Amino acid sequence: MSSSDDVGVEPAGAFAGVPDGLDRLWTPHRMVYIGGQDKPVDDAAGDGCPFCRIPTLDDEAGLVVHRGAVAYVVMNLYPYNSGHLLVCPYRHVADYTELTEPEVAEVAALTRTAMRVVRDVMTPQGFNLGMNQGEVAGAGIQAHLHQHVVPRWGGDANFLPVVARTRALPALLGDTRATLAAAWPAPTKG
Repeated sequence: MSSSDDVGVEPAGAFAGVPDGLDRLWTPHRMVYIGGQDKPVDDAAGDGCPFCRIPTLDDEAGLVVHRGAVAYVVMNLYPYNSGHLLVCPYRHVADYTELTEPEVAEVAALTRTAMRVVRDVMTPQGFNLGMNQGEVAGAGIQAHLHQHVVPRWGGDANFLPVVARTRALPALLGDTRATLAAAWPAPTKG
């Protein structure tokens, strides 16, 4: 199934009423995010936390790009942009100041590697990096820290997010995961 098979665009003239000249891009998969599916019901570690559960899955099912010693890299299931990665410690920890030194070092190293791999494979013109610490700061899942690595291109932010609360993503998550995982450098023997 190609990416174009997953998107339905309908011309405005096909609907009852006065045509408004706009086509409709339907993204019903976003409703699960808007409705809170996959969000933890509490702050506890375990199967209820997606970032605790993902490492128990195989890489393809969990959208894992790379597994490190104390942290891993995963595709964002609800991406801001194609190639949007999350770098997560395996340990269920909410606050950046609670990370151990090895966790800080590996999250930083994996973030740098993620930028290099995405740059090589997808040629973005820039990146947004960040951690949302706490619900008021925008953390969708605040109990398990995760670093966002979002590739950016000139013109990638258009009217859709503003007017239609919709993002147009040109590649499927599974395809992007496979491409990035294949390009991820092999660990060096130390």
